[in-house]
Amino acid sequence: MADGTTHFSRRNLLFAGGAVAAGLTAGGLSWALGAGAGEPDEQDDAGPVAAGPTAGAFDMRTGAQLLAPTPLFNATGPQSFAFDDTNGQVYVLQTVEGGIRLDGEEDPLDSGDRKTSGDMCLTRLSSSGKTLGHMYLRGFGHGISCGVEPTGPRTYIWVEGRADAKSGYGRTVVRVPFKDGSVLDSSDESVRHFDPVPGSTDVSPALDLPGGRVLVSHEEDGVHRFSVYGTADFLDGRFDAAQTLKAGVQVKQEEWFQGCALYGDHVYVLTGGPYTGKNGDNPRKSGGNTYVSAIDVRTGKAQGRHHVTVAADLVYREPEGIAVSMAGGRPALCIGFSVKTQDRRELALYRFTA
Repeated sequence: MADGTTHFSRRNLLFAGGAVAAGLTAGGLSWALGAGAGEPDEQDDAGPVAAGPTAGAFDMRTGAQLLAPTPLFNATGPQSFAFDDTNGQVYVLQTVEGGIRLDGEEDPLDSGDRKTSGDMCLTRLSSSGKTLGHMYLRGFGHGISCGVEPTGPRTYIWVEGRADAKSGYGRTVVRVPFKDGSVLDSSDESVRHFDPVPGSTDVSPALDLPGGRVLVSHEEDGVHRFSVYGTADFLDGRFDAAQTLKAGVQVKQEEWFQGCALYGDHVYVLTGGPYTGKNGDNPRKSGGNTYVSAIDVRTGKAQGRHHVTVAADLVYREPEGIAVSMAGGRPALCIGFSVKTQDRRELALYRFTA
């Protein structure tokens, strides 16, 4: 989310372009992929990836609205979302809005303090966009990606934890039950922290429920990586990654990392930023700079990069979150947009079919 805060992390250092990108490639920052059983290959120049109609397994010409602009429990913009297809629900993460005093706090905090502290609000929505509940996650992170795991009477949320005190981004992975109306602290003794890559930063998880896998996005030694684990192994504390992909996708100036998803043989990466003024780098007339890129987890090679032009008429259109829905047994790659209204941000979802 564009909030004017500078974090020296992969989100702007590797995606925002500018002087950093100009020093690496002529056309912007380009990532090269490597893959292996827990150890990434040496980084090399993957070269430009031609745009096409597909990204991985999904046809990017099939874009259709899944959820009209919908308010969340807080007025801030969405950061990421994930589906509970079993119960027909969507869970959405956002940073806590300013001026709220939560349990155990003496005074309300402003939005800047909330972001730095890693305080998030989680909204549960019906498939039609009705708010069904919420909870606050204090000190967890920024919410770049997340996962939802329905298990009978309980629904578990996979998010980042132990937010870095300087950036507000998480350093571990946690799995906590959703409890409507509650306030949960990352430091609470009930929260189990998984640390698959000790010392890594900007950690965020996503789930591939059909494949029984966990995707962890993280920065290690200044390099953005994706690691893939079997869910059972991950929960048992066995952190031998089935694949580790070094770096990622080709991007242009002012494309920010906005989330990732795992399905089948591909990691899907969402990049982009909000519209700028007509003289800026991303004016509305350009169709925006939202891109979806696919990476083959078996080979580490790019498998399509597509310019997403759906919802071009939105006055404010910032890509925020990517996830796969299996509703009806048919996979759909879904992209979220943060939409501005007069007094709040809302979430709009669009789907692309296989």
